[in-house]
Amino acid sequence: MNPLEQFKIHEIYSTELFGQTIQFTNQALSMVIAISGIILIFAIGSNKKAMVPGRLQCMVEIIYDTIRSVVKDSAGTAGLKFLPLILTIFLYIAGLNLFGLIPHAFTGTSQFLLNIVMALSVFSLVIIIGFFTHGLKFFKVFLPSGTPPVLALFIVPLEMISFFARPFTLAIRLTANMMAGHILLKVFASFVIMLGLAGIFPFFALVMISCLELLVALLQAYVFTVLTCVYLNDALHLH
Repeated sequence: MNPLEQFKIHEIYSTELFGQTIQFTNQALSMVIAISGIILIFAIGSNKKAMVPGRLQCMVEIIYDTIRSVVKDSAGTAGLKFLPLILTIFLYIAGLNLFGLIPHAFTGTSQFLLNIVMALSVFSLVIIIGFFTHGLKFFKVFLPSGTPPVLALFIVPLEMISFFARPFTLAIRLTANMMAGHILLKVFASFVIMLGLAGIFPFFALVMISCLELLVALLQAYVFTVLTCVYLNDALHLH
């Protein structure tokens, strides 16, 4: 089977609403399941709030504390007001990535369109926060303080290109990493099936790649979150 077949969006259900066709696809299903799972885990894990936390409560507290530390270290105490948003972004991406590791499940973050919409949303928010906080002084983000006028002719265009390329690099990085890993898993799984008993090595390689993909799934959500905090720091504090 074609390894790219797993990334195709298929319609599950469709209906007509006000003359428009509304489709429910496998991508929408993956998002619903991932979001529902996250809400369920956090609802159960934070329900009792025991003095001696159980495993689920401990996991919820570790995730919260980790993301809070990332926000504080990357964007300062001023960034903590955006903690709920940053935490939501991390959990959403991690949930989609982890759900995609289930055999025959669809990986929502393998779609560039979804990732670029998330990245552009974050980028737009950063710009809004920057202008709301600093007004027209936000344009100083393109010119570090103390830059000689001669160098400014080169630095400003480079800073502008770097700034406006941010959402695309965020989206491309996430899409490419998730697609590459899943293609590799599909290829090695095909080797195991074709070789049968002789496929011992491909089987162990498949197990190792699956463990690596688990790490990548969490790491990519973490990287997206860290970079979001870095961009937020620029909006709050400029250079």
